[in-house]
Amino acid sequence: MDLIGDLAAIHVPAPQPGDVTPEDLYPDALAEAEEARAEYAFALEAQHDDRREDPLLIALGNARAAREAADREIRHLLAYGREFHGDRPYKLESLARAGGMTPSGIRTAYTSSEIQTVAGRIGRTPDSRRARPPAPPEPS
Repeated sequence: MDLIGDLAAIHVPAPQPGDVTPEDLYPDALAEAEEARAEYAFALEAQHDDRREDPLLIALGNARAAREAADREIRHLLAYGREFHGDRPYKLESLARAGGMTPSGIRTAYTSSEIQTVAGRIGRTPDSRRARPPAPPEPS
């Protein structure tokens, strides 16, 4: 059993014949997947060597961190679409469809903290009158 190789195969699935269009690019796509697997396996092996922790637990922790980062990015994008898009913010329904949420969930998906983060990253203040007041400072 090759635990790290198995984890790399789960993380980077190989394309199957018929998955790639045009079909003549399949060998290139397969080579790219194999290279990405090798890079992932190398990084996972290095993390295992550094931490002396089970590679499966490391991979799970890395996947959780990636999910949390994706969730954070979604909140920032929702804040941008609703609060920084001029007089005509994106409609709740279209954001909900794209974000895999309900329209009512969009209203509570992001906070003033995410609005502040987006404002800092894009270098401007919210356009919308709906913008929430600044988040209170966290207790120290």
